[in-house]
Amino acid sequence: MYQDFETIGRWTEDLKACGTLDPALYDTYGVKRGLRDKNGKGVVAGLTGISQVQGKKVFNGESVPCQGQLYYRGYSIFDLVRGDSAKRHCLAEECAYLLLFGSLPNRQQLEKFMGALAQSRTLPQNFTRDVIMKAPGNDIMNTLTRSVLTLSAYDPDALDTSLPNVLRQSLMLIATTPMMSAYGYHAYNHYCQDGSFYIHNPDESLTMAENLLMMLRPDRRFTALEAQVLDLALVLHMEHGGGNNSAFTTHVVTSAGSDTYSAIAAALCSLKGPKHGGANLKVVGMMDDLRESVTDTADREQVEHYLTCVLSGEAFDHKGLIYGMGHAVYSLSDPRAVIFKSFVEKLAQEKGRQEEFRLYETVEQLAPEIISRKRKIYKGVCANVDFYSGFVYRMLDIPEELFTPIFAVARMVGWSAHRMEELINTDKIIRPAYQNVCPERNYVPMEQR
Repeated sequence: MYQDFETIGRWTEDLKACGTLDPALYDTYGVKRGLRDKNGKGVVAGLTGISQVQGKKVFNGESVPCQGQLYYRGYSIFDLVRGDSAKRHCLAEECAYLLLFGSLPNRQQLEKFMGALAQSRTLPQNFTRDVIMKAPGNDIMNTLTRSVLTLSAYDPDALDTSLPNVLRQSLMLIATTPMMSAYGYHAYNHYCQDGSFYIHNPDESLTMAENLLMMLRPDRRFTALEAQVLDLALVLHMEHGGGNNSAFTTHVVTSAGSDTYSAIAAALCSLKGPKHGGANLKVVGMMDDLRESVTDTADREQVEHYLTCVLSGEAFDHKGLIYGMGHAVYSLSDPRAVIFKSFVEKLAQEKGRQEEFRLYETVEQLAPEIISRKRKIYKGVCANVDFYSGFVYRMLDIPEELFTPIFAVARMVGWSAHRMEELINTDKIIRPAYQNVCPERNYVPMEQR
């Protein structure tokens, strides 16, 4: 690796000089940064029948903020959660069937689907040893991405993009991603953290959420409420429209004609970013810093002062962001956070962490007020799903290294649905335009430079 840091520093300054664009040019050329206009409305780049994210409604001819809604194949996420049996803990599988095949399964269809996932819940012989254990890393998302790409070497039909084959590959990835995530963490914990190493094979009789908890726990044990909450977490993270960064990445790579493993690896790389799937880590980090920075977390004035300092860039990571607050679409409420909160409270009671839950509630109440006072915002600010998810995972004794991989476990369903939707409907590569703002220049010979 090149080690001349002085030269690297000079070249970095050159990069900045030639790469920095005048922000005013975006308005000059009518470019919508981040593919969103100044009011936060996204540029319509495609059509989807998989899910809908709604933060506004048209009233008297005007678009006005509303309580957030999320629909899976036309079904409200609130109805899906309310319709679940508290003793079943397989809502994730039911919603996976819905997202993939477009209808709610009856009991027979659900059992057959869960059986297909159970049969797909196997990795190639020696894969765990040769791929996961022999090259452990301290970033489980990178381990997961590498594992997905390596799976292509074991698939004789890896490059076949026919719909039946892609469906087969998708079911396998949905089933094995929890295994690769759990095993990747155990390898990291053993080889990088000097912890104990154990591998539990998945149990065909258990659901996705139950298997994940079982594979992570040394004693394989979990409570019914723990399984229910993780099942719910998987459902709430499973899909969020075709415009989110990782789903759009899936569409883009699929439109190029690439194989399933490459498309999903690209989606994983997208999800890894702290502005996307990695946001819950920032929330728990901020909350840890809050508890260290104030003398009394029950004192609202102290909490408010801390959050004000965070927003002004004087506290935590000095980025000026209160993490877990705000969303590109939702304004008044994020339905995922609303649903999550009621279950979080139950779990906090079971774990004896009511005081910590109350602190989260306080931040949730204060943050929107502080942001609205300090920042010019085009819409309301509310807690998003990332605000509570990290707290949930901690109460489930899930290590922080797995926070984003668990997001990927859930979102594997949404990515698979979007990939197959792209294959069915579109035979045109996605290729948006970028406006060049560099003027033409005359070539200068070497001796004249």
